[in-house]
Amino acid sequence: MRKTNLVNNLDIYRSHMSFILPLGYDISKKNELVEILNKNSYSFFQIDDSSRNMDIYGEKITVEGKELEQYFLPYIEGKLFPSTLKENGFHRYTKPILKSFNLKLRDKSMSFRIQSIDVILAPFGIAFMTIRVQLESQENELSNILDFMHHFRVVESKLKEEQGAIIVCPESGSRLTVSELLFERLSPFLRKFILHDDKLNGYFGSLPYFEDERMYASAFLFSKEGSPFTEDQLYRMGTLDGISPDGEKFISANNPDYIRRYLNGTLHDRWAPNTYTVVTEHAFITATNISPEDMSREVSQFMGTHYYNFLLHYFYKMMLLRFAYEYSEINWEKDDEYVKSLIKLITLFSSWYFFQEVSTRSEGKELTKMFRDSFNIDNLFDDVNNTLHELYKSQENEASNRMNMLLFFLTVFTVVSGIYGMNLVVEDWESPFTLNKIFTYTFLEWVSLITAVGGIGLSAYLIVTTFGKIAISKLRKNKMKYPM
Repeated sequence: MRKTNLVNNLDIYRSHMSFILPLGYDISKKNELVEILNKNSYSFFQIDDSSRNMDIYGEKITVEGKELEQYFLPYIEGKLFPSTLKENGFHRYTKPILKSFNLKLRDKSMSFRIQSIDVILAPFGIAFMTIRVQLESQENELSNILDFMHHFRVVESKLKEEQGAIIVCPESGSRLTVSELLFERLSPFLRKFILHDDKLNGYFGSLPYFEDERMYASAFLFSKEGSPFTEDQLYRMGTLDGISPDGEKFISANNPDYIRRYLNGTLHDRWAPNTYTVVTEHAFITATNISPEDMSREVSQFMGTHYYNFLLHYFYKMMLLRFAYEYSEINWEKDDEYVKSLIKLITLFSSWYFFQEVSTRSEGKELTKMFRDSFNIDNLFDDVNNTLHELYKSQENEASNRMNMLLFFLTVFTVVSGIYGMNLVVEDWESPFTLNKIFTYTFLEWVSLITAVGGIGLSAYLIVTTFGKIAISKLRKNKMKYPM
């Protein structure tokens, strides 16, 4: 990213951040995971329970259940807010953390407070871990805010511009990476439930189809009352352009026309010029120059209805990427049952969870469109539809080939046995029977013998393979379970 002097300063005096990490977990151990979450003081979130909201979201921030109920369409609401674990859908477990840490980067140290953590067990073995963070200093320049978000979202830093950040625990002085903070300090019990691809190392192995190793960043930012927002500031929020490795403020584009075109597709300016929302593939950020006291309802919506709207579409993205990855991993010569399970998985996802419309509100519909565009959901879904068509076509061809081969063998045995009759050597098989008799057979008797034995063998093979496929299918089904 190029440095530039065309960056306007913006003072932020209050910020509410969330970082969302997608994970793949072992579905067969879901009940065990739920027990451990309960033992570690995680509470099952229910839509009509707002008594703990003060601890979850921050000071004087509440999320009302009625707001959530009225925001989503009825068939979506039941899946996002199941009342019990037995019901299918998104099972959210939340725990207040209320602990402070310091992020040291270059010559700066930023104190932050982890407000709470969500562990959301979504359908089909996908989970989301949400970490809510609030900076403790009263005022920060936008570049420092974006720099913090840019580095905190990196689970495993590999690029130069992502390296250098260390998290320090004030009480013990221990120094941690973001990965160590999440999986060793805050939620060490999660490690054994996370699935890993044998070919990949680190966190990335949990979801081999996930495009990077960074969390999705979300934030609600308060600037000074009446301070204007410029296009470069809004662009930098969407791209999380903060500070370069040598300490200079930067922006990843210098062309004003390019920035304007970028914002045309990512900026929600319904409440301009006081409030803007930017939705990109990396970040979902709302910035306002109105006081927190006058924006309490908007903050509540951001933490509640908009959070679930985002979460649902992020789930869509993860699942669609998963289908593309699993399709590329198919061994067409061996994975007949795998193909069937993939067809079923795509069909279940499409019919139970994938919807074009999810909200009853006009603003919700506008944000839905922005999420779909930013996550490229429609194009991914078109690819999945093509994948499903190819899978069905492959299954039909495979079934046709097997049927043709079976009919060929059955026809051969039927014709041969019909011509020669099965009574040429049947009497010789009655006891007492010795193998020496076989060597005295004539040519026609040998043909009859081979036909009879082959027919019996083919019948046995068909019985064994049929029951074997049924058993394998049931084992695979029990393993995957397709939770809704």
